[in-house]
Amino acid sequence: MKTILFIDDDEGVRSIFASSLREHGYRVLEAASGQAGYELARQQLPDLILTDVCMPGGDGRLVLDRVRHDPDLSCRQVVLMTGAAEVLTPRKGMESGADDFLLKPFSQETLLHCVEARLNRVRMEDNSMFMLRECLPSNLPHEFFTPISGIIGLSEILMGEGKTLLIEEIVSLAGDIHQTGLRLHRTLRNYLMILDLQSTAARKITPVINPLPAKTANKSILAGIKASLHRTKRDEDVVIRLEDSSPLACPVDLALIAEELMDNACNYSKAGTPIKVHLSSNGVFSMTDYGRGMSSDQIERIGAFQQFDRKKYEQQGLGLGLELVQKLAARCSALFSIESKISEGTCVEVAFAIPAQESSPCTSRP
Repeated sequence: MKTILFIDDDEGVRSIFASSLREHGYRVLEAASGQAGYELARQQLPDLILTDVCMPGGDGRLVLDRVRHDPDLSCRQVVLMTGAAEVLTPRKGMESGADDFLLKPFSQETLLHCVEARLNRVRMEDNSMFMLRECLPSNLPHEFFTPISGIIGLSEILMGEGKTLLIEEIVSLAGDIHQTGLRLHRTLRNYLMILDLQSTAARKITPVINPLPAKTANKSILAGIKASLHRTKRDEDVVIRLEDSSPLACPVDLALIAEELMDNACNYSKAGTPIKVHLSSNGVFSMTDYGRGMSSDQIERIGAFQQFDRKKYEQQGLGLGLELVQKLAARCSALFSIESKISEGTCVEVAFAIPAQESSPCTSRP
C-alpha cells in the first residue's frame, strides 16, 4: 500500500481529499502545517507528498526545499497545491524542484489522476535507477535529482499546455530545460571524473604528459573561463593576464582547471568585485577573488561532496570543484595551493612544471 502525506491548513479540504484517497486504497497521513508535515515525512517516509503552498507554520515551498535537501526524502515525489496563482506559478514550482502542480480548486478526479501519474513515475524510476543507486553512495546529494525533476516537470508543461502557450513562453521553457540539462551534465561529468581520477591514482597509473605550446595553453585556459562565464555572467568582473608559458599539462585538464576555478571564484564572491586570472611565464596559474574567503579549517577539509556554509548561501552543486582541480593538478604533477582570508578573498594556485630550458635564470639553481 502506497503512503501519501497530505499537508494543508484547511481541515475541511484535508478531510475530503484524504477520505477520497483512502477509498481508493492509499494510506494517508495528514498534517496542518509545513513544519508538522516535514516532521511526519521524516518519520514515515511517504511515497508522495501533497502540500499546500500558503500555510502558517512553514509553507509548501519551505517543505519542498527541506525535502530536496534531506538525503532520506530527496527522491520523493512532491506536488504543490495553491489557490493563489500569483504567489507561485506552475513553472516556478517545477523550477523549484516540484514534480507536479495543482491549482485550486480542483476535483477529486483531478487529484486521483495526479496521484496515479506521480506513483507511476516512481515505479518507472525504481526500475531504471536500481542499478545506479546500488553503485552510488547512499548519501548521494540531491543535486542529481533536482535537475531531473525540473526537466521532467517543465517538459510535462510543454506536453500538456504547449498548444495554449505563446511562442515566447515555449522558447523560455525550452531554454530552462536546456540550462537544467547542462547543469546535470556538468554535475555528472565532474562526479564521474573524480571517481576515474581516484581509481587511476589507486592503481598508480602515471600518464605521459608533454609540455603545451604557449598558444595552446592560453587557448585552453580561455576556453575553460568562457564555459564558466557562460553560466555565471560575470564577464565584466574578470581580468586576465596570460604570459607565454609551456606547462606540462593536458589541454582538456587545463581547460577544466580554469573552468572550475572560475566557477569557484564566482560562487564565493559578489558580482561587481574583480576576479584576477594569471598564468606566469614559469608555469604558475592562479585565480584570485575578493569574496567571503575560507578559514584554514575549511581549506584543510576540501574534498568531494564538501560545500562550506551551504545553508547560509544556498549554493548549488556537489562541492566537487576544488577537489577536481586538486586531483587534475596531481595528475599533471603540479602543485596545488590555496591562500585565503575570511571576508577578504581567496587565491588558488596551480604550479605546473615547465621544460628546463624555459626556466628563468633568476629562479634556476646552479
